[in-house]
Amino acid sequence: MITSPAWRGKRFAVLGLARSGAATVRALLASGAGVLAWDSNEAAREALADAVQDMSIELDAVSLEFADPLTADLTGFAGMVVSPGVPLNRHPIAPLARAAGVPLIGDIELFAQARADLPAHRVVGITGTNGKSTTTALIHHIIETAGIPTRLGGNIGLPILGQEPLPEGGVYVLELSSYQIDLTHSLDCDVAVLLNITPDHLDRYDGFEGYAASKARLFAMQTKGHAAIIGIGDAASANIARQVALAGRSEDVTKIAPGVCMDQSRWPALQGPHNAQNALAAIAACEALGIDRAAIDQGLESFPGLPHRMERIATRNGVLFVNDSKATNPESTAPALAAFPRIHWILGGVAKTESLEACRPGFGHVVRAYTIGEAGPLFARLLEGEMPVEQSGTLEAAVRAAAANAQPGEAVLLSPACASFDQFRDFEHRGDAFRAAVEALG
Repeated sequence: MITSPAWRGKRFAVLGLARSGAATVRALLASGAGVLAWDSNEAAREALADAVQDMSIELDAVSLEFADPLTADLTGFAGMVVSPGVPLNRHPIAPLARAAGVPLIGDIELFAQARADLPAHRVVGITGTNGKSTTTALIHHIIETAGIPTRLGGNIGLPILGQEPLPEGGVYVLELSSYQIDLTHSLDCDVAVLLNITPDHLDRYDGFEGYAASKARLFAMQTKGHAAIIGIGDAASANIARQVALAGRSEDVTKIAPGVCMDQSRWPALQGPHNAQNALAAIAACEALGIDRAAIDQGLESFPGLPHRMERIATRNGVLFVNDSKATNPESTAPALAAFPRIHWILGGVAKTESLEACRPGFGHVVRAYTIGEAGPLFARLLEGEMPVEQSGTLEAAVRAAAANAQPGEAVLLSPACASFDQFRDFEHRGDAFRAAVEALG
């Protein structure tokens, strides 16, 4: 794990003991800090207690305490570490910590504090409303392909503090949500990437402007001379690019314009115009790191893609089956519809909106639609007259019907434009069920 002498002898409170929270507690304890830890889930507290017992470190009686920080005196604590899932605009921990003069931070801020004592390295931070997981994984893959030591972490699901420090010359690649940026105050990325900003998570912010301002903070934390790579396909991102340039950093800014025509035929996991933009951002980031074009090209060609994101499951009788279960709203589905010329589209679940207008540019690619789940009847009504529609009800039935109708050269695409919670545990469960249904075709 990543530890730091900067934390030794200090006290921290940690709220939320899932993956990143548990890794944070272990890293703090191993560094000689005292920790007050809490999660309302008793099983999470018990799992952490067991994990700490397995650590080969000596703890005194006050090193680790389980107590709700809402009922504790936080005076003198060095930080209140909260999970990114805690809504700072509504949760009572925020005013309580501020009243005690304790900074609200996350595990990414602790990583930033630890950097001075790590072997010399660089950090790439990637944010944006859409595409950041794919771009983060792609940058990491290209760096690996170039033979440079690298670690992947952050919002992509791998706690950075739980990983082994890199040797000198390594590169940490971090996917950063707006929530994580809100809890970070000193992360100076050698390369910072903003892909796009569209309305999202507005329940956590003072309107869209507040959400965009959160993304902009990634560049405000940078030192002049460090690379800022910014997509300018939307007004909010373009404005951030202008502001970074006006701050005396025009030479740092690389703008990624939309609609650039690229030959993606050699990149099987990077199809569609949205992945062209993701690839352009990754290329610019890796060039800023000094990686040569041959290694970049090799990385683009060999990138396997991410599970549940335009994931190619199988080809049967000339029909391609694609799992895009991560597309939980129409805006996320639209790029998938643009990626293939003839599609049998499986969609539905728990609708986040009663409109599919964001998907309209791809309607001409759809041979037939198959609706499932709670939103099935609604989506069937919306699509009737636009394309042939079947109300399949279940994912398994939709896969069977689509496989029976599809012709060689066509694609069966699960891109639901919906949340999954009516029929599945989460989008991963839904994607796994799609794979199983495809395999069951024989």
